[in-house]
Amino acid sequence: MFTTEKITFIGGGVMGEAMIAALLRQHQIDPQHITACDPIKERGEFLIKEFGVRYSADNVEGVQETDIIVLSVKPQFLDDVLAGLNGKIRAGVLIISIVAGAPIEKIMRGFEIETVVRVMPNTPARIGQGMSVWTATDAVSDIQRNQTRAILQSLGKEIFVEKEYFLDMATALSGSGPAYIFLFIEALIDAGVQMGFSHHVAKEMVLQTVSGSVELARQYPHHPAELKNMVTSPGGTTADALYQLEKGGFRAIISKAVFAAYQKSIALGGNDQ
Repeated sequence: MFTTEKITFIGGGVMGEAMIAALLRQHQIDPQHITACDPIKERGEFLIKEFGVRYSADNVEGVQETDIIVLSVKPQFLDDVLAGLNGKIRAGVLIISIVAGAPIEKIMRGFEIETVVRVMPNTPARIGQGMSVWTATDAVSDIQRNQTRAILQSLGKEIFVEKEYFLDMATALSGSGPAYIFLFIEALIDAGVQMGFSHHVAKEMVLQTVSGSVELARQYPHHPAELKNMVTSPGGTTADALYQLEKGGFRAIISKAVFAAYQKSIALGGNDQ
């Protein structure tokens, strides 16, 4: 896909590293066509050693002659990055922002660039099993949209949405979603240990149960509720367990948690939804 194009990552943290690793793992681009910009020199040295990419501690230097900029900094550093690069990026460069809560308008205004894509990925992208939801401005060309898809498909699955407000929803559902799953896994393992299993055995049982259940749900053509009912015998052990979960507000508390994350995403972006 990227034979002559050059990509610059502003921010070489966890997600930036994950995207670099995914692109190189799938041989989408030569490592020397990737530049990682990060103020921490040790981080840059690690990326050079691990992936063979170029490194710069200077964002302005790093974006020279680049075709695609992936904005992968933490939200609290965004304003400084925008101020430092304002007016320094040539017209037509594709900006792909994965900064949580940062609206497209802010990126466009800060960089003085109209070709902006906003993405909400998640951490399973580190192993090529991510879920990325994205949208783009009208100025983004068909070629640039295909380039965006290629980058995101190297991380896992991707879904394009027409309206930006879906990104705040995606932040709450799939962006923060792995944390909800990890908490559930942790709770199941703890329950197993409390009953008497070793931590190692409980972890193996729970991880395979979760993995197998997800794969079954993926292959089953109907609603997951049908799968739940298949496991639940009248008056049986699963029925008693599900009763306690429902009695404890399991379904309601998940909805409240996701909606809280959604509201936080809106607040971070300064949106008025």
